Amino acid sequence: MARIGFLINPIAGMGGRVGLKGTDDVVGKAVELGAQPVAPLRALLALREIQRRLLEQSPPLALHWITCPNSMGAETLVAAGVKGFEVIGELRKVTTAADTKDAMRHFLELGVDLILFCGGDGTARDIASVADGRVPILGIPAGVKMYSGLFAVSPERAADVLLGFLKGELTVVEAEVLDLDEEKYRAGVWAVRLFHSALTPFEPTFTQVSKQIITEASDAQSRAEIACHVGEEIRANPQILFILGAGGTLQAVAEEIGIEKTLLGVDAVHGGRLVGKDLNERSLLALLEKHPHCRLILSPIGAQGFILGRGNLQLSPDALRRIGAANIMVVATPSKLARTPQLRVDTGDARFDAELAKPEFLPVVIGYRRRRLVKIVV
Repeated sequence: MARIGFLINPIAGMGGRVGLKGTDDVVGKAVELGAQPVAPLRALLALREIQRRLLEQSPPLALHWITCPNSMGAETLVAAGVKGFEVIGELRKVTTAADTKDAMRHFLELGVDLILFCGGDGTARDIASVADGRVPILGIPAGVKMYSGLFAVSPERAADVLLGFLKGELTVVEAEVLDLDEEKYRAGVWAVRLFHSALTPFEPTFTQVSKQIITEASDAQSRAEIACHVGEEIRANPQILFILGAGGTLQAVAEEIGIEKTLLGVDAVHGGRLVGKDLNERSLLALLEKHPHCRLILSPIGAQGFILGRGNLQLSPDALRRIGAANIMVVATPSKLARTPQLRVDTGDARFDAELAKPEFLPVVIGYRRRRLVKIVV
């Protein structure tokens, strides 16, 4: 019987909806802004799918779960209908990285076969620092930014990866553990560092690769062409609210139309004027209430392919449904697409994800009046 160490970082992802670009060191502020826990719900989705998939096997597979008390694991295992699991350690009133590292030491002492965790890059970094390559690690994505290569592409796909590992069908590979400096990120500076490498079960369809930084000489020209194309759209439709996602390509669009955009935030333009800067979910919903005709412009994360669900959680399912799948435009330079074979979405709303992916291919603006169809998956 395989022994699985299961851990949730209950505060992971809370800063996303409220536009804080992370939760490290700002949990109190996130709560003040109305943030709600994200990770327990994401973990529950994964566990329910794991339970269903285990029962489908003939004979059914059984696992021995070892987890942390209360919100760091036990409560979610109970909610998922898992019985007979083992609880280790004690928790502080407010969970910290120290709780994660203490749990990891218990898991290693008890000889677990795999660590399944729910959180973001910071959690991955804490776990990998203790694991030190001794046990495979698999992440259920729940953070604001997830650039490391340990994560399944969605909670449901984590079940596929775990099952493949248990059946001996997947190779265990060494993956990069990256983390973003959130203080610099909030100031508009994108600074990612490689902190560790860690073992993880790898399935190329369901496991995300670590983010790649893509820069080529041709990118400057391609971005200029994309900016010209999108700029024409914005100027030709002054009655429409245009919501601009994060990244350098959207920064080029902002420069084309003469507005000052936050590089790593979500901003809004109406009638050629900046009407929302570094929006969080609440301020975005207020703008959508005022301007029902809108379009959202996004650029994928290089190599991973995510257009929603990584780094832009303020674009919540509620906001996205008001915008509508038909009103989403994706832009990317050809060099980025060369390393990004498919687009992905992970909004937390499976129905909306399926709606967005239903056409199977999305037209991506790659230059001035030039588009390319790119496969989209969930």
